[in-house]
Amino acid sequence: IPFLPAVPEQSVVLGLSQDKVSLTTRFDGSNLLIFGAIKREAPMPEGPLDVIVTLAGPTQAITVRRKERRFGIWVNAEAVPMSQAPAFYAVASTAPLPEILNNVDDLRHTITIPRAIRAVGATSVAPDVENFIDALVRIRMNKGQYQMLEGLVRLDEDTLFRTEITLPSALTEGVYPTRIFLLRSGAVVARHDAVINVQKEGVERSLFEMSREQPLLYGILSLVIAVAAGWGASAFFRMIRQA
Repeated sequence: IPFLPAVPEQSVVLGLSQDKVSLTTRFDGSNLLIFGAIKREAPMPEGPLDVIVTLAGPTQAITVRRKERRFGIWVNAEAVPMSQAPAFYAVASTAPLPEILNNVDDLRHTITIPRAIRAVGATSVAPDVENFIDALVRIRMNKGQYQMLEGLVRLDEDTLFRTEITLPSALTEGVYPTRIFLLRSGAVVARHDAVINVQKEGVERSLFEMSREQPLLYGILSLVIAVAAGWGASAFFRMIRQA
């Protein structure tokens, strides 16, 4: 008798207010609405249902430095390299994460913000790597690049859910994975993945491509623009003084 693949008891039907974000000179941030419904192939299991939504930007390697006061001035001391840190990361949930997510599933799916940051081999540089990760999270949360939106996923009748994530103006171009997790008793029981494309448009896109494909021409053009801007500002102030 052939084995048939198991049919999941529940899955997610997802909707996005936009699946593409265009970065132009007028872009000053945007609000992304994520909504959906839970589709069931069997009677609803017992126990409360929770939803977690994550939105991540492109990952990048960075170095986090700790400043110390020496001889009356602040200087860079220890530096810890982070092999992988998302440029943007938001986590929205129906309740506080410690109440609905266990550590095993957090580790398996890298859901919380600290789990999304990797510092491979950093313990050989500094024993307190967690402090450097906490500092990075704190700095980027203050800038809106990392967001903890606990309790901001609305779930109606254990079927319909929705949340809103604010995208800052300083977005990095790339693919932004979006993940929806359904949880019961702290464990992930279903997951759905989608992507949002963030890319430069218009003049910004042309200049970006020129800087990569024709760096010499881009450098000359940048120099000409800088000289022209300086000359124009000087001429403007001379006109004001003579008026």
